[in-house]
Amino acid sequence: MTATVLTVGAAALVLTGCGTGDSPAPPGAPNAAEDTALGHVHGLGVDPGDGTLYVASHFGVFRVGEDGTPERVADRWQDTMGFAVVGPGHFLGSGHPDLRERLPASLGLIESTDGAETWETVSLLGDADLHAIEPAGDRIYAYDSVSGSLLATTDRKNWTTLSTQPLYDLAADPAVPDTVYATTDRGALLRSTDGQEPRPVAGAPTLTAIDWQPDGPLVGIGADGTVMTSTDARQWQKAGQLDGPAEALDAVAGRWHAATESGVYESTDEGQTWEVLLQVH
Repeated sequence: MTATVLTVGAAALVLTGCGTGDSPAPPGAPNAAEDTALGHVHGLGVDPGDGTLYVASHFGVFRVGEDGTPERVADRWQDTMGFAVVGPGHFLGSGHPDLRERLPASLGLIESTDGAETWETVSLLGDADLHAIEPAGDRIYAYDSVSGSLLATTDRKNWTTLSTQPLYDLAADPAVPDTVYATTDRGALLRSTDGQEPRPVAGAPTLTAIDWQPDGPLVGIGADGTVMTSTDARQWQKAGQLDGPAEALDAVAGRWHAATESGVYESTDEGQTWEVLLQVH
């Protein structure tokens, strides 16, 4: 296997998303858009330290206050395409820089240990635009939109290519880190174990965003917004309904968040009902 990177590509049929050239570059200065404008939402995550919801978007990383108001962190307009919470105040990301920063167009893997106030380069600077980042134990899986590859690493520096096909989202059970699930740009569910080429999961529904709740189920959003859960990725049950396919999904115990074209939603009853937190504009 070759050492390359993976990114989530824009969906061909049932999915939508930002590619490297299908949306305007992030503003290089404040007030280029409304201060609370999210643009396209790419990632969601809850800080386990204080329960704050973070929204990674085309116009920066936002923290959502107790009153539901989003605040752009550090006034940075970084187009954060990939985003994952790995600990209190500890995030991984990727995407494209604020144009006021002297950085290559593709950020590779970046890391913040202060709640997105500052970011440091980890690897792949200038080479990769990671649209999906999935930590699992000592592994990190990612999809690179530049090379169209599914990548894996155990040291965050050296990457192995697992597959070269268009993918949309990734999910892994933290208890089984050698297995990762992926959705394709056409909504098929795939599984890769022990670094093997991902294979279709028999009987799985068409899915957009997916996430594995720690100590809980695999959660998926259908192309029509149906929220589904599974314990084995083969048998699925309907939990609830959103207004369309998900562009981002995060599931932690007691709080699930999903972003659709219209807004960011929260469920506190395992996907049965959803409340809109933010309108996307």
